[in-house]
Amino acid sequence: MNYDLLKSQINSIIPLSIEEWNRFLPFIESKILKKNGYFLQEGQICESVAFINSGVMIYFKFLENGKEVTTDFAFKSHWVTDNQSRLNNLPSKINIKAIAQSEILIIKNKDLPFLFESIPKIERLSRILMEQFFIKFTQLSIDLQVLSARERYVKMLQDYPDISQNVPLYHIANYLGIAPKSLSRIRNEIFTKK
Repeated sequence: MNYDLLKSQINSIIPLSIEEWNRFLPFIESKILKKNGYFLQEGQICESVAFINSGVMIYFKFLENGKEVTTDFAFKSHWVTDNQSRLNNLPSKINIKAIAQSEILIIKNKDLPFLFESIPKIERLSRILMEQFFIKFTQLSIDLQVLSARERYVKMLQDYPDISQNVPLYHIANYLGIAPKSLSRIRNEIFTKK
């Protein structure tokens, strides 16, 4: 199991000593999710947090008519979880699945109190990651209200330059709240001007 990316990502936020890493790593479990494999399904209680070592995942919800609504993406070096379910011990209202084979590094919720107590920097890391999630969610809410579909797509390309190579266009259109034909038109307008 390769922890290099995880170590790099965590150390960029809050560096851990070798001793702290030695105490932390035994609590991390590696798992391979095949394409369309689920990290979390609607109705389950989310019992862990995972770091994406490789691959691509989406957050989505099934509507009553059976259609999917894509609510977020997660790429290599991102964290995935459902905090509402995990922190409140409630059934999840969303699904999180791999859309390409993905390796995830899992930390179980039940181990976090011990980790927070024995390695205080992990609790601080958790707080910082929650703050980053909150900022991202707040910005997304504002963007959906004030930006046009074209502006949201351009912003997405700036935030995730490789998204078009890694995520099917129907997920991108769904996430942006537009029809796939509208996304194709926007893409044509943008790329023919370059």
